[in-house]
Order: sequence, then C-alpha cells, then structure tokens
Amino acid sequence: MSTPLIILIVIAVVLILMYNSLVAKKNQVDNIFASVDTQLKKRYDLIPNLVASVSKYMEHEKSILQEITELRSSANKPNLSDDEKIALDAKMSSALGSIMIAVENYPDLKANENVMHLQHSLNEVEEQISAARRAYNQAVTDYNNALEMIPTNFMASAMHYRQKELFEINESERKNINIKELFE
Repeated sequence: MSTPLIILIVIAVVLILMYNSLVAKKNQVDNIFASVDTQLKKRYDLIPNLVASVSKYMEHEKSILQEITELRSSANKPNLSDDEKIALDAKMSSALGSIMIAVENYPDLKANENVMHLQHSLNEVEEQISAARRAYNQAVTDYNNALEMIPTNFMASAMHYRQKELFEINESERKNINIKELFE
C-alpha cells in the first residue's frame, strides 16, 4: 500500500470517528432532555390537582394559583423550543415554591390529606427533575466542549451544530434563605 493511500485512510477514519462522536453527544443531549421533558410533564399533570386542592383555602393567593395555571397552559403548547421549556421550568419552580410557602400559612390546609399527598408527590417529582437536570447539564457540557475543542470543532462547524443552553436557576433561588423567617 502506498503512503498517500495510508494517510488518506487514516484521515477518513479520524473524520468518521469525530463525526460519530459528535452525533452521539448530540443524541445523548436530546435523549436526556426528553427525560427532563417527561419529568416536567409529570409535574404539569400534578398541578391541576394541587390547584384544585388548595384553591378553596387560598383566596388571598389567587394570583399565585393563576400564574401556575397560566404557566401550565404555556408548557402544554406544541412546538416549544428547548430554551422556552427551560425558561418555563424556571418560572414554574419559582411559582411552585411560592405556593408551598403559602400552604405552610394555612394549618387546615397542611392537615388536609390530599394536599399532603400532592405535596409529597410534587417533592418527589421535583427531586427527579433535579436529577434529570444534572444529567442534562453534564451531557450539554460534554457536547458544548466537543463543539469548542480542536479538532471536533471543525467538524461541528461543518455540521452546523450549535451550543445548547444549560438548565440554570434564577436569581431569586440563588439568594440565601433567611432561616429566622421560616420559624416566625
């Protein structure tokens, strides 16, 4: 075999390996996002039950309940982009946190078995969402690194691959919790 032919075969093998690596990383991100999406769907399915259970008790928190209902409606729209789903998730997390804090202010509501069960189910789903977000962020980091690192960045550019956004918490969730307020 001639040297130019060997060099051509080696280059072809390297290109194929880079291509396959990028495709695998992209598909992994899409697959993990689908599992995040499944967990978010579980959350959105629990919300009508939660709203129905707490609405009669929480006349003063109508705005929170309306916001949650509107966010759920937005989340159920077809053809949302991944970025739109991520933004909705952040808003929903914040709104659900507000409603859970409000539940604590109603002793009758805290004692209601349905509300307690829904709260437990929602906490479980939130933990699953958190785990799915971590897996997604790791896959996105690996994917984004491959898009930026030499030599795969040349192949990624030729394939028109673009960086993906990470799930990030919003500013209000980054603030320190005032423990004293929780016990007042």
